Amino acid sequence: METALDAIVLGLGAMGSATLYQLAKRGIRALGIDRHSPPHALGSSHGETRITRLAIGEGEEYTPLALRSHEIWREIERETGASLLTTTGGLVISGAGPRAACHVPGFFGNTLAAAKRHAIRHELLDAGEIRRRFPAFAVRDDEVGYYEHEAGFLRPEACISAQLALAAHRGARIHRNEAVQRFAGEKDRVRVWTDKGQYEARRLVVTAGPWLPALLGDAWAGRFAVRRQVLFWFGADRAIERFAPGRFPVFIWELAGHDQPIYGFPAIDGPRGGVKIASEQHAEATTPETVAREVGPGEARALFDAKVGPCFPDLSGECVKSLACLYTMTADCRFVIEPHPAYPRVVVASPCSGHGFKHSAALGERLAALAID
Repeated sequence: METALDAIVLGLGAMGSATLYQLAKRGIRALGIDRHSPPHALGSSHGETRITRLAIGEGEEYTPLALRSHEIWREIERETGASLLTTTGGLVISGAGPRAACHVPGFFGNTLAAAKRHAIRHELLDAGEIRRRFPAFAVRDDEVGYYEHEAGFLRPEACISAQLALAAHRGARIHRNEAVQRFAGEKDRVRVWTDKGQYEARRLVVTAGPWLPALLGDAWAGRFAVRRQVLFWFGADRAIERFAPGRFPVFIWELAGHDQPIYGFPAIDGPRGGVKIASEQHAEATTPETVAREVGPGEARALFDAKVGPCFPDLSGECVKSLACLYTMTADCRFVIEPHPAYPRVVVASPCSGHGFKHSAALGERLAALAID
């Protein structure tokens, strides 16, 4: 059994890699364990890009996390030379009448309120102005846009790689392809059993993403649901310049007459790389072991016909690429960061629910502080 550890982090995706990096930055003797080899495409932190925005419509109390995360990403970029955060501007489109809600009711209004409260640079655009500045968007006359100047996208795989590399450079140990079987807490220690060994530490942070429900077992039964999500890249051969970075922002579109919005990114890989656009589903639950990882051609066609084609007439129906990923959701789409009910030295962190990656750098900083203190 290995005992000379201050902290162990279980799961090294977005939150775990950030936490391990922040622990190592403080000189803490830390071990990170992941059942796969991160960054990988089996959980929630892959797919080339993740939207980052500062005015948070899910709750303005999240905005300080996003602001701090942007600072940390820039610090990591300066130290490593990696490209993690690209500013493109961000457009949220909505309007009157029944519409898709992005995670919570009142998302558009909440976003505007957060921007005003936290002095986030933004503009309100009517339909004509949206068409003039961003001609790829076929908005309706009654639709309006919130445009945020500092929004953009993160490269999730690069973010995870950079933080794990910095953590290792500062002395953290990383165990890849090692599956945690169980953990337990004692008065002043925590024990972790894996398929390769046994470890003890003063603190444990569990950031296992979609593997969290099975790892927690009955302790928090029903707190989390794992949802399969699908990402698509559609062809834009006819007018790729309209979707190029600098001319096309990241976006969230609360569509009229639909339950879920669409969101997307500029064409960052040239004419044949496609334009990444996706929606969400929150009805069907799955697990990392049983999820359908292959994406059928009918899934791309269904999304294009229902939502993408009517909104972006310059896109073709050709699906250049597709990927499945997993959201770990709470019922109210909020974050969970709490001590384990039976083990006070264990912090359980699921700050996800489909909008967590943009906050992960700052959340890692706070989780590290919890583990230390």
